[in-house]
Amino acid sequence: MRTSQKTNPGSRVSRNRGSGKRRVLKRYMQEKLAVTVIVITLALFALIYVLYSIVTVNEDKYNQIVLSQQEYDSRVILYRRGDIVDRNGTYLATTEKVYTLIIDPKQIMSEEEKYLEATVSALVNVFGYEGGEIRTLITENPGRQYVRYARQLSYDQKQEFEDYQETVNKENAKSDSKARIKGVWFEEEYKRIYPYDTLACNVIGFATSDGGTGNGGIEQSYNDDLIGTNGREYGYLNDDSTLERVIKPAINGNTVVSTIDVNIQNVVEKRIEEWQSDPGADHVGVVVMNPNNGEVLAMADGGRFNLNNPREVSERYTNEEIRRFGLKEAMDTYNRQHRATDGSTITEEQVTAHYTEEEIHSFGLQVVWNQEWRNYCISDTYEPGSPSKIFTVAAAMEEGIISSEDIFYCDGYQEVGDHKIKCTAYNKGGHQNVNVAESLIVSCNDAMMQIAAKTGVTRFTKYMDMFGFGKRTGIDLPGEADTKGLIYTAQNMGPTDLATSSFGQTYNCSMIQMAAAYSSVINGGSYYEPHVVKQILNDQGSVVKKVEPKLVRETVSESTSNFICNALLRTVDEGTGKAAAVVGYDIAGKTGTAQKIPRHEKNYVVSFCGFAPANDPQVLVYVVIDVPHVAEQAHSSYASSVFQKIMSDILPYLNVFPAVDFAAEQGGALEQLPAEEGIAGNAGIVPETEPETEAETRVYETDEYIDSQDESNLPERLPETSEEGSAAE
Repeated sequence: MRTSQKTNPGSRVSRNRGSGKRRVLKRYMQEKLAVTVIVITLALFALIYVLYSIVTVNEDKYNQIVLSQQEYDSRVILYRRGDIVDRNGTYLATTEKVYTLIIDPKQIMSEEEKYLEATVSALVNVFGYEGGEIRTLITENPGRQYVRYARQLSYDQKQEFEDYQETVNKENAKSDSKARIKGVWFEEEYKRIYPYDTLACNVIGFATSDGGTGNGGIEQSYNDDLIGTNGREYGYLNDDSTLERVIKPAINGNTVVSTIDVNIQNVVEKRIEEWQSDPGADHVGVVVMNPNNGEVLAMADGGRFNLNNPREVSERYTNEEIRRFGLKEAMDTYNRQHRATDGSTITEEQVTAHYTEEEIHSFGLQVVWNQEWRNYCISDTYEPGSPSKIFTVAAAMEEGIISSEDIFYCDGYQEVGDHKIKCTAYNKGGHQNVNVAESLIVSCNDAMMQIAAKTGVTRFTKYMDMFGFGKRTGIDLPGEADTKGLIYTAQNMGPTDLATSSFGQTYNCSMIQMAAAYSSVINGGSYYEPHVVKQILNDQGSVVKKVEPKLVRETVSESTSNFICNALLRTVDEGTGKAAAVVGYDIAGKTGTAQKIPRHEKNYVVSFCGFAPANDPQVLVYVVIDVPHVAEQAHSSYASSVFQKIMSDILPYLNVFPAVDFAAEQGGALEQLPAEEGIAGNAGIVPETEPETEAETRVYETDEYIDSQDESNLPERLPETSEEGSAAE
């Protein structure tokens, strides 16, 4: 019992101690928890205070951070492509603001019953669009906010719609109708405009629809000057959290001032069109230059296209013609691509199996466009004929090989190598004795061959290079022909080549090469680089670049220049150039009738290169008619008559005064070609030499008369060319 009693109290003590410890820990935890709660509460109050202080002090700053994440209106401000003007400030190419019609289907469909029909009806009534098409576009794209529907609308069209929208919406509001015109707006853009459509098309070129890239002509050569830099309008928040708008303005393109004169260009194109309408030619080219600085006043050929719609060719080519071009081009393309690898070629019958009709049509369009856009005056080459005789004479005189008193005997031909090369007077027994000036006046091939033989290959080719033949002139237009392989060098020129080159056969040049070289001979010996641009102006009209005349080199002395000018004056007054005479003016120039390859086909390039006044050249006009569509082509008077009409029109305009009184001149000895007779055919053409009898007239109407019975008269070959009449074509 005692033991039991001792044990039980121990047990109670133990329980009491245990329960005592639990009470002590509970109080400790409560105290600790209380402290923790107090600390946390104080910390929260402190954090709240700090956050409140931060927000209060930096409210604007954090507002800007938050608000800057939102999107504000930002738009591109398009630059305006620079203008192209003529030398007098007349616009040849300009840019006007137009508008793109934008439809917002999402806005319209947000209140379909209120907006859809009213908007569709407005677009139909104002623009004449098809209502069903617009309704389908909107209803099938309810989530889209930006749909371009029509481009290049005028300001008047845009204003008409906006006025209509305002009127209808106001009327509907007054009548308690909920119908509204919504979800239509206009976006600004620019459109390139050519006020004269086809005028000077090959010189001006055209730009892409967005105005970013020029194609051909000045548009391409001066694209970097014509384009500008887009600007931008955007918004931001200032220190007062106010939305500010910033505009970075666009930088517009510069204005290009060309050397072209619209009035002279109009005259040139009018005279070309007259010739092409009847009788016509494969090509007709005219270059008008200021011989004293290389400025091109006008340049045109028979091919004209509308700069406002340059790819439209349906008026001039049928689909069948385009397809024919496409078939040939497809064959050539395939053969070029595969011949080198496997030697295979494709026949015309296989073309349709290899290419789709769409591809063939595309090939054909490319061919047609290249033909339409090609600038004959700089891109095509031909054998120039007798205008080049002045270079043969000038080279020999500069080297001291001949003098103006030298006499040459012409018996009608020269035997060189295996060829009997004839003169213009072959059937008449030759020109007999002629001095240097007379050799130009009567266009004596025999004398030219003798002069060239005395000059020799080395010196002859040196002067050909000096006059710029065989290399590009550097004119500031794209597409200039490279004639490096189309002219003889000292290494590959033989005696026959030298003989025929002396009067402009068996080598090729371009019109701009001939005009530039000719100018250097008649202006005292200064060869200027031909150019079609004279100034670049900024958007405010200030000159940012002036294109100064570029003197490339000196070619001949002043004494040689004066001699040539006087001889060419006599050529028009007395010799082969009578058809080019203009009453009252001292006109000088040289005719040309060059036989094309293949010689047996009897096709010719007839030309006249002349200038006025003879003693102080102010303007040069070069006319080339490539294969005139007449029965007898070999008459340089065709080109002379076109020259005469152009000069008659432009000399008074240029304030070039007549040398003598008109009334006295009309009663004098100067023989004038009637304006209309020069184009009609052979009637009225003045013989280029003085025949003794009327029966002999036809033989001497051409200054490069070729006996049809002697096809060996001229070599077929050109230096490093295929057997094509114009090697660059």
